[in-house]
Amino acid sequence: MPKEKQEQDEAQEMPPDGSITDTRMETQDAVFGEIQADGPNYRDVGWLGTTVLMMKTQIGLGVLSMPAAFDALGIVPGVLCLTAIGALTTWSNHMIGVFKLRHNEVYGIDDVGFLIFGTPGRVTLGSAFVLWYIFSAGSGMLGISIGLNAVSSHGACTAIFALVAATIAFGLGSIQTLGQIAWIAWIGLVCILTAILTVAVAVGIQDNPPGVPDGAVWASDYKVIGNPSFAGAIAALTTMVFAYAGTPAFFAIVSEMRQPLYYTRSLIICQTIVSAFYFAIGIVVYYFCGSYVASPALGSAGPLVKKISYGFALPGLLASTMLFVHVSPALGYSTALYRKRSTHTTQLPAKYLFVRIFQGSRHLTANTTTHWLSWFGITFGITLIAYIIASTIPIFNDLVSLIGALLGTLMCFQPMGAMWLYDNWAERKVNKTLKWKLMVLWSVFVIVSGTFLMVGGTYGSVVNIVSEYSGGSKAFSCADNSSP
Repeated sequence: MPKEKQEQDEAQEMPPDGSITDTRMETQDAVFGEIQADGPNYRDVGWLGTTVLMMKTQIGLGVLSMPAAFDALGIVPGVLCLTAIGALTTWSNHMIGVFKLRHNEVYGIDDVGFLIFGTPGRVTLGSAFVLWYIFSAGSGMLGISIGLNAVSSHGACTAIFALVAATIAFGLGSIQTLGQIAWIAWIGLVCILTAILTVAVAVGIQDNPPGVPDGAVWASDYKVIGNPSFAGAIAALTTMVFAYAGTPAFFAIVSEMRQPLYYTRSLIICQTIVSAFYFAIGIVVYYFCGSYVASPALGSAGPLVKKISYGFALPGLLASTMLFVHVSPALGYSTALYRKRSTHTTQLPAKYLFVRIFQGSRHLTANTTTHWLSWFGITFGITLIAYIIASTIPIFNDLVSLIGALLGTLMCFQPMGAMWLYDNWAERKVNKTLKWKLMVLWSVFVIVSGTFLMVGGTYGSVVNIVSEYSGGSKAFSCADNSSP
């Protein structure tokens, strides 16, 4: 859709009460402060671009592990668990839009922590957010190294391929605003969807999946109901959490929308398409491959299809990794919110990591040498740490599961339950309806279930990683990691 047409549509669909103004005409923003003519425009994402950015933060690395999660749980429990996690995260995503409209000064999940719990909440959730995206960037680099190994028939050392992935991710992730990289997300989304659809079709027409002995008569050994260990089951659940855990990035995305009114529209489109693909790929690939399913799933349909699918997937994997690197230093730190709880009086906005160095400085929004050197320094540091993570936890499924458990649940469950309670707890004194009581129970359930998945999933993932190292896996290995 042309940008001019999109802007006209957005201008025509304003709410009758005029409660939300056209922020494109503002020069002052509750998050970013004064928008300078010679500085970056952080409010330049339309609803369609928002949808694509949401989908790209969701569809990527997680979908590649979905068939392996179904292999652990079985088809029926897999469908039920994926439905439950999809519903929980959709509600969490919705709460972001609701909370943002009520608290316009919020830009990141650390702002939520600050608003509800003060400085300890800001530090805890802010640190968890940055770690979440650093680890996710590491998983993206690992996925790219697998793809480069696949298309080149292991043409170089895996550690070198991971370094190539890190270099490209650093360059693209250093583009400073989401509006400038939305087109890359478009390309990445189309490529990753093409790759997984190619595999889904190929597994249905192949004779045997890779790994089946030559000459063997094989029929799919898929399980309707699996019998996993606790570690295996909880790791599969947290893999599904990872697949839906683009949630924390939605704070930054809605804050950079030209018109946040259309957040819910974008969210519904995003979650509908994402869930359809997760169910389709998880069920179809697992049904035809059974216990021989690969993780990432793109290696499940033979050598030729693996090369083709990874060839399509590489731009999508790069786009995901780019977003992970970009959003980490772009975590918001609202000046308006900060002023509510301190004596600091600067009018400038800040981004989470910048504010640690430049609180109250013009370098936060002006195109100065200091501004750009700091930005590139932060993105380089994040990229370096992510590369080390990708090289020290070389098993894709284990890394995805660990990230989903340790950090993904904390980003998608507990804060959103607390957000609803923060905004609605006072109603107990004047409007304690049945609906209010049910929502209190629901919010508490979200917090408790997220905590269980975080603790249990981390335990299960660590057990699996220790087992893989005992079986011969090594850090910074040159071995081909694209083999099933």
